[in-house]
Amino acid sequence: MIVVVGIGADGMSGLPTASRAELTRATIVYGSSRQLDLLDDTVSALRRAWPSPLLPALRTLVDDQGVHDIHVVASGDPLLHGIGNTLIKMFGADRVAVLPHVSSVTLACARVGWAVQDTEIISLVTARVHTAVRRGGQAVVLSRDADSPATLARLLAETGRGDSELTILEQLGGPRERRRSATAREWAGRPPHDVDKLNVMAVRYLPDERVAHALPDHVFAHDGQMTKQSVRAVTLAALGPRPGELLWDVGSGSGSIAVEWCRSASGCAAVAFERDAVRRARIETNAIAFGAAVDVRGPAPEYFDGAPEPAAVFVGGGITQPGVLEGCFDHLPVGGRLVANVVTVESEAIVAQWYSQVGGTLRRYQHYHGEPVGGFTGWRGAMPVTQWVVTKR
Repeated sequence: MIVVVGIGADGMSGLPTASRAELTRATIVYGSSRQLDLLDDTVSALRRAWPSPLLPALRTLVDDQGVHDIHVVASGDPLLHGIGNTLIKMFGADRVAVLPHVSSVTLACARVGWAVQDTEIISLVTARVHTAVRRGGQAVVLSRDADSPATLARLLAETGRGDSELTILEQLGGPRERRRSATAREWAGRPPHDVDKLNVMAVRYLPDERVAHALPDHVFAHDGQMTKQSVRAVTLAALGPRPGELLWDVGSGSGSIAVEWCRSASGCAAVAFERDAVRRARIETNAIAFGAAVDVRGPAPEYFDGAPEPAAVFVGGGITQPGVLEGCFDHLPVGGRLVANVVTVESEAIVAQWYSQVGGTLRRYQHYHGEPVGGFTGWRGAMPVTQWVVTKR
């Protein structure tokens, strides 16, 4: 059995009786150097600091000869973006017991007076800092290091969120706990240089401009080459994002579909393939502005190899390029969804051929906009969009 014991910045004094008892009887305790240093003399076990890289080392845990139980110490709640989840996935829930401590999220919410259930949890331990940018709401952000607060404050200021309220909470629950608050703009102007690396941030994002889906076109940086709002809405419905899924946005243009996908469900991410370098930079700008986890790559199909496997693929441009649809299908797993939007006769011919071979659903959308005609109003039609939706069998 692997026993994972959560421990706070207050060390052994803050542990409940059951956790203290487990550590007292332990023969081997694994953890980071910082966590192991929190143990006192009542713990006589052999202490082993995690090596780097960590994951290969975890697989050797059960190889310790003659050890009945192996103990692990982890920060706070080991099941909140912690080692407990990794161990359960690796060895199974029946071989891992978790004794949680109060999480840093709960402590942070207690300090700023927020209801935990109304607060988003964002981890920057492995994610890029811009994925903590939001257009409203509140979140506890788990920092990667001491530089995370200053970097996030700068990004919020640069993306029009400078009025956001950002509280830095260091060494939560320990004797050196500290709390400091300012707006993101203020932190960006005078970055804090003495932040403890053990910190989290409580962020209230202002102004609050949350929109669930199908954002207005003008909020994206674009050159006109983008899936417009009304078509974007039906395209997201056809793609059907599910929590934690990855999208390939092929011929991404402005990245609007990739961004909307990432906003649609928790843990969603996207890989954007775009041939034009200027547009690739624009996709990065839009991803940062909306905190979207978008990995921007070069043209399709040349950059398909090495990209993580998608749950769904959207083809919004470049469908006439040799090998694009073939490459999408080759990399799409069985059960994966593909949606292609086309507007030219040549593109429609390719889609029609694939439809005749593998099936799916064909739709055509025609939208009209009211525009002035002299002193009156008339209808001006946008280019019709043919959409092909198919699930790989």
